[in-house]
Amino acid sequence: MARTETRTGASASKRHFLGSVRKGVATMIAAFDTWWRTRARRRVLADLTPDQLNDIGQPEAHRPVLDIKAGLITNLMSMR
Repeated sequence: MARTETRTGASASKRHFLGSVRKGVATMIAAFDTWWRTRARRRVLADLTPDQLNDIGQPEAHRPVLDIKAGLITNLMSMR
């Protein structure tokens, strides 16, 4: 009689483990790629002028603004 056994190269649990590892690595690569693109996009937008931002329909970037009242230097010099 002929043998009717069949053998597989890898057990089911080993294949499942390798599949989950591949899926985890793919998820990490996708997350890194998303982060990299977001960082690059923000860097480019930070370098644009308010007019350029308005041209492409983006709100103006929040940048620190220094407001100096009229006569401040005169007041400071008189305190000296």
